[in-house]
Amino acid sequence: MDWLEHTATLRQWSRNGTRAPHKPLLLLYALGRFQEDSDSELRYSAVEDDLRRLLTEYGPPNRTSPAYPFHHLVSDGVWEVRTERGPGSPGTGLRDLRESGATGRLAPDLANALRREPELLRRIARSLLDQHFPPSLHGELSDAVGLVDLEDARSERLSPARRRDRRMRDAVLTAYEYRCAFCGYDGRIGAVPVGLEAAHVRWWAFDGPDDVANGLCLCSLHHKLFDKGVLGIDEGHRVLVSQRFVGHSASARAQVTALAGRPLVGPQPGTPPVAADHRAWHTAQVFHGDPRPSASA
Repeated sequence: MDWLEHTATLRQWSRNGTRAPHKPLLLLYALGRFQEDSDSELRYSAVEDDLRRLLTEYGPPNRTSPAYPFHHLVSDGVWEVRTERGPGSPGTGLRDLRESGATGRLAPDLANALRREPELLRRIARSLLDQHFPPSLHGELSDAVGLVDLEDARSERLSPARRRDRRMRDAVLTAYEYRCAFCGYDGRIGAVPVGLEAAHVRWWAFDGPDDVANGLCLCSLHHKLFDKGVLGIDEGHRVLVSQRFVGHSASARAQVTALAGRPLVGPQPGTPPVAADHRAWHTAQVFHGDPRPSASA
């Protein structure tokens, strides 16, 4: 069994680029627990809150029960569930999972493969992160599920026909004249820009192209908030700020809530703005909740 390829092809509901990271999040969580204790089993009632937090923070805007991946991941052959009555999942009902003592663990063949080859765990985790989440979230998501020592894992290219275009960063930063499109930050050390990044609007993992029409020049803070769904952009190329964001400090107000309704900085004339289909994807799949009214209103 090629476990790396098998875990890279989990069956997921998909339509028009819809994000469905529920199974990958559960598998990443299970890998983190396995890394800590290779004999660990995950009782649903004990991990439900952890899984719910992961889905809320790293899943799509629409709410989903953690019961869904706990039950359905079994069908991919990497996970098994038992109850106090014996093998098999009781379904996706929360009450049934809790009251039956449902407990999940990695499939024995996968667990044995991970024990024989510890590097395989890191390679699978890196592959899941690359497939389903933008690079700006990899570090904090690894911490959230308890995965460690992923930096040395070999990068796997399961789809050799598609490569990242390293020229995108220079093209996007040039288009926005080395300024954050949300706040205008333009810091440099000498001639070298610092704290400025090229953000994909439609994530590369979801077929977002490496071109200026799918990019924004953002400072490190606003890149992270954009990928977490705190910030977005509307049809008029103005900044959206989620109503779900809460920050009471003066810096939170100045750097986040005050951006609501602010026109984007750039791009310069002659370069394309963010394409409508990429903007719509981000609004539907990443941005959380409803936007705040314009700060100037």
